[in-house]
Amino acid sequence: MLRTTNPQPSLWEAILPDACLGLPAELARVDALLDDPRFWEPFRAHFDPIIGRPSIPIETYLRLMFLKFRYRLGYELLCREVADSISWQRFCRIPLGGQVPHPTTLVKLTRRLGEPTVRALNEALLTTAVEHKVLRTHRVRADTTVVAANVGYPTDAGLPGRAIGRLAATIGRIQAAGAATRTRVRDRRRSARRRAHQLAKTLRGRSEQAKQLVLRTTGELAELAVLAIGDAIRVARNAHRHLGRADEQASGKLVRLVEELETTITRTTTLIGQARIRMAGQTPDGATRLISLHDPDARPIVKGRLGKPVEFGYKAQVTDNPDGVVLDYQVELGNPPDAPLLVPAVQRISQRAGRIPKAVTADRQYGEAAIEAELATLGVERVAIPRKGQPGRARHAYEHTRGFRRLVKWRTGSEGRISHLKHRYGWDRTLMDGIDGARTWCGHGVLAHNLVKISGLLEAKQQPAT
Repeated sequence: MLRTTNPQPSLWEAILPDACLGLPAELARVDALLDDPRFWEPFRAHFDPIIGRPSIPIETYLRLMFLKFRYRLGYELLCREVADSISWQRFCRIPLGGQVPHPTTLVKLTRRLGEPTVRALNEALLTTAVEHKVLRTHRVRADTTVVAANVGYPTDAGLPGRAIGRLAATIGRIQAAGAATRTRVRDRRRSARRRAHQLAKTLRGRSEQAKQLVLRTTGELAELAVLAIGDAIRVARNAHRHLGRADEQASGKLVRLVEELETTITRTTTLIGQARIRMAGQTPDGATRLISLHDPDARPIVKGRLGKPVEFGYKAQVTDNPDGVVLDYQVELGNPPDAPLLVPAVQRISQRAGRIPKAVTADRQYGEAAIEAELATLGVERVAIPRKGQPGRARHAYEHTRGFRRLVKWRTGSEGRISHLKHRYGWDRTLMDGIDGARTWCGHGVLAHNLVKISGLLEAKQQPAT
């Protein structure tokens, strides 16, 4: 059942002096902005208005998630800090002395709502900015970055070793739950660890003999993973027989464990294939390469950064305006080219604002004649994107005009905007698995960022001119 607001304030709020009940300036601005009922509409599709267990108040959830991403707090730390702070309880519309939602409740609700709800919240916020005439779109700039997945550095030898450990642990949990108890399996984690330690010693050398030893150890780990898969298949088959006999009395936990085991078997098989490709002297295809057991959508992405030639995660595009408001963001699977992402972003910005941007700028990776032609067709008056390759004489003269160079210099600020999102709003690493999780995580970061920016613009507009 959907609850949008909290009950009436507690008695403590009537006793405490006003000085204890005030909010910091930034939280007061965001609190006033989130009072708009349009922020409740995206939640109505997920809850029955009458039937069911009451949800936590939506106004409380929105403010808790703002604090989480604004101050980069974990769910448990967030709930502790809110419980210890009178001003944060007031901001989250929790009566003094009332119960702060449990961290697992926030985790489950965030996963249940997913990316569409977060995107709708961002749309509602930008619509509010348009209605108050504080959203400027005369100039926009775009750039891409990598949002790292929550994975360790993947190697073709290390991943099969992790898969062996995952298979053994899941099999142990299934047998502890009472299924496939008489199926004999061998725990190969010790053998995998011994080979992994030997591999770590070998990697210190750079000789040809060391490289051959690395390939041999990788092959041994792959063969161990094949044997572990054989044991896991037998356990999964016998566990299904146990579930069939239990019928409706089957444990939901056991069903989930069997599904997890089968998923791990499939992904381990893929890892073994990648290891064998590496042993054959070839490189696995990066567009389909599996680099994590728990995040199958993450991919290796080459951006050419010094110190990080290859990053692992998702590619994201950020488009903002001179006020620093993120007008559009997109999180993509793998490493698609930059240029095709620009025109759809400009179209979405035009639909939100009701007008076409007058100037669009981006870096050289977007520099294609076809992209400039499409933007001109949309009605963009000036496009400042350096072309790839060696420009001709006419193009060289155009790229050195005063207006073009001014826009290109302004474009460099998009790197600062991305850095701000990474350092202050969680874009450096997504802690939710899968492409949907990455989009949900990044969407919450953009929502918190834009709430701060737009609330500040609204306050500046309301102040009388001096």
